[in-house]
Amino acid sequence: MAQQTIEQPKLIHTKKGALSYKEKTLVMGILNVTPDSFSDGGKYDSTERALLHAAKMAEEGAHIIDIGGESTRPGASLVSADEEMSRVIPAIERITRELDVPISIDTYKASVADEAVKAGASIINDIWGAKGDPDMASVAAAHGVPIILMHNRKERNYNDLIPDMLADLMESVKVAAEAGVSDENMILDPGIGFAKNYEDNLAVMNKLEVFSGLGYPLLLATSRKRFIGRVLDLPPEERAEGTGATVCLGVQKGCDIVRVHDVKQIARMTKMMDAMLNKGGAHHG
Repeated sequence: MAQQTIEQPKLIHTKKGALSYKEKTLVMGILNVTPDSFSDGGKYDSTERALLHAAKMAEEGAHIIDIGGESTRPGASLVSADEEMSRVIPAIERITRELDVPISIDTYKASVADEAVKAGASIINDIWGAKGDPDMASVAAAHGVPIILMHNRKERNYNDLIPDMLADLMESVKVAAEAGVSDENMILDPGIGFAKNYEDNLAVMNKLEVFSGLGYPLLLATSRKRFIGRVLDLPPEERAEGTGATVCLGVQKGCDIVRVHDVKQIARMTKMMDAMLNKGGAHHG
């Protein structure tokens, strides 16, 4: 099973070198090159601005930059693959050329993922867990790149939330494996905020250790999401502290990567959590 095969050495292989999530929690900085993302839409939709923001996040402690060209927020307008590529490819090429930080491409379209990896992206981040576009897993396998398999459903129709989610995620693993993706190139994401209501999101947060127990690296993407806004009664740009609380709980429960907007604050929190949890086996001096 996966537990044995990927227990060591806890590495994610990228075009910019291997990232170890054994010694530290990896921070993924969000870069939306979209005009309508819920949190920072329109701010980074020129290549120059995208590069500057990516550089800033890398400096603040981001180990990976996640570039998205189509907003996945509820009610966002759909964009064609060509339109999405016209947004992300120039940014990926520029950032790859000028920065030493690996890029993940946040897309559910195999054609976009394929072009993005050719342009320099190292990781595919798929909100449909290789179950949306039938070619997605094959693209990841052909390029030999890691793929983030996020939990999602077309409808919120669970019999029993956590067991159903685990079964769904293992189905994604099966799809990826059958397409030729290796165990070590699979990363799981419980999909906070996707096909889940307020109570579901809190329940998943409370049971994250079950997902990290599957033996694959686990990514947590809670940044500025609606359930945090509901608890705090605050708009997206005021949710950094709430996001920080979810990240700290996530790290304690075994999450390996956190995907966030507020890199500077969150990177400090994960570093502190890692020290207290003695991640990597030696206390940081």
